[in-house]
Parts: sequence; C-alpha cells; structure tokens
Amino acid sequence: MQTNDLINALKADAAKSTMPLGYVWWVAMLAASIVAAVAFFVLIGPRPDFAVAAQTLRFLFKFVVTLILAVVAFALLRVLSRPGSNVRSAALWLLLPPVLIGAAVAAELFAVPSGQLVTVWWGKNVYVCLTFIPLIGLGPLAVFLAALRHGAPTRPGLAGGVAGLLAGSIAATFYAAHCTDDSPLFVATWYSIAIAGLVGVGMIVGRRVARW
Repeated sequence: MQTNDLINALKADAAKSTMPLGYVWWVAMLAASIVAAVAFFVLIGPRPDFAVAAQTLRFLFKFVVTLILAVVAFALLRVLSRPGSNVRSAALWLLLPPVLIGAAVAAELFAVPSGQLVTVWWGKNVYVCLTFIPLIGLGPLAVFLAALRHGAPTRPGLAGGVAGLLAGSIAATFYAAHCTDDSPLFVATWYSIAIAGLVGVGMIVGRRVARW
C-alpha cells in the first residue's frame, strides 16, 4: 500500500463513524451483553436451584473465572484495535484465568477420589455446554467484529480471535447460571473447548471483515 493510499484509507475509516473508538467499544460491550442475555433467557435460562447454588463457592467460582477472562479479553481487544499499541503487556493478563482454574483443578484432584474423577470431568451437561456457549456467543461475536471495523487492527485475524474469546467468555458467564456441573475440571475442559470454537470463528471471519 502506497503512503497516499494509506492516508486515504485512514480518512475513509474516520469518516465512517463520528463516535470515538473508546465509546464504540463500551457501546459494543453493552450491546453484546444484551444480545447474550436475550439469547440465554430465550434458549435455556437459569438452573432451577440457582438461589441455592449461588450460596456455594464452586458455583460462584465459575463466574469469577469467566468474568475475569471477559475483562482481560475486552482490554486486549481494545488494544488490538489501535495500531502501535502495546499488545504484549495486555496479553500477559490472559495468563490469569488459566492460573486460577488450574489451581482449582489441582485442588479438586486432591479432594475427589480417583474413581470419581472421570464422572466429575464428564459431568451431565457436556453436549449442552458445547452447544449453547457457542450459540449464545455468536451474537456478541458479530457485535465485536462490527466494532473492529471502526478501529485499525494491524493483525485482523488475531483481533478476530480475541473478539471470539471475549464473546465466548460472556456466553460462558451466562451459561454458567444454567449449568449444574460446577466442577473446576468440567469448566476447565468443556467451557474452554466451547470458547475455543468461537475463537476459531473469530479468527477466520476477522481476517476478512477487520481489514483496513
């Protein structure tokens, strides 16, 4: 791309939106959360014993992990939408959720008898989890990919993947209110696989729609 073409492209991108990029991301986050909430309540809704489960640490821990992942992914996605930003320092925070869930899994491996580990790992809702986290997350992913078009990501595939990570973490947060499998081992395995599917979709679509 020649210098004049680059300048013209930047001008064209700036003309597309009068809203500052910072506001775009907060509006996108609000819109994505609303879309996810609607999908969640229409498709599955909370578990029947939600109020009782909310008094247990294992149930609440699921939300701690997914919400931290959402916060970190949101911060990283905002950084990736701006060329020249320090991506490495923001990306390092992605280590926090795996460390937390890894510590919880380690504790569970010591606490649960070895003969019950497979049962705990497989749980009762594997296929529900692998189905509804992606379904709930598709709408938010579309919102975040649209928001990326207001920025200027130099790595659109990576930015799209992080958009999928953010959409997946939001979807997983809502799905956690439905899921009766509160085991950290279950969450670490199946939630991660479901979210990874959205990451893959985000990377593929992001390469196409987030170019500038």
